[in-house]
Amino acid sequence: MSDPAADSADEPIRVPDHDLDDLAATLERLIKKTEAQGWVLERLKSEGSYTHPASDEDSPEQGDCELQSEPDSAQGAEADSGKSASVFILALDNNAYGIELDALAAWVNHLLLPVYGREITTSRPWCHQWHDHPEAVARLHALWLAWQQFTDAEAGLAGPSIWHRDHLDPAWLQLRAPDGPFAACTTNPSRPHHRLLPTPAPEATEMELAA
Repeated sequence: MSDPAADSADEPIRVPDHDLDDLAATLERLIKKTEAQGWVLERLKSEGSYTHPASDEDSPEQGDCELQSEPDSAQGAEADSGKSASVFILALDNNAYGIELDALAAWVNHLLLPVYGREITTSRPWCHQWHDHPEAVARLHALWLAWQQFTDAEAGLAGPSIWHRDHLDPAWLQLRAPDGPFAACTTNPSRPHHRLLPTPAPEATEMELAA
């Protein structure tokens, strides 16, 4: 005669379908957040290699200088040339700009939009080609830089709250405003649209007028 307790132990545990859906969605969100954090960690590591230059005692001999690799970022190149380095994306050259934009896009697509995107409406437009809008790139990059600072452990327990209040909320209101940079873009998810609005033409300088 079989043992009922042993038979019940061998039976597979069945999880309701709706619970499986919740678990799958949670797992997908965690994976996306981990990917975005990985981008940030890699970027911080690359910046850290140029933040603390080696001392005279640790510096390579003259003959070893030829073996040193060239800086792989605009920040590193500016630091080596004695110039003040800016991490803001609008201050970067073409190559560094492209690298930074790729990292920013990973953060926007895998963390910012899944968590804070909300619905696209006429009062809250969005553009899937946001990277073509200079204002959007500038605001999103500034928001990302602030996120890196205020989600770091050194920012303290209130750091994330400060980021939401002082950086995310005002930046999101400007970006998603009906008259913001995406005013002529998508206002209905089923009808994606992209158009750059004209900006005021810069005034001619005295040198240009003289020419």
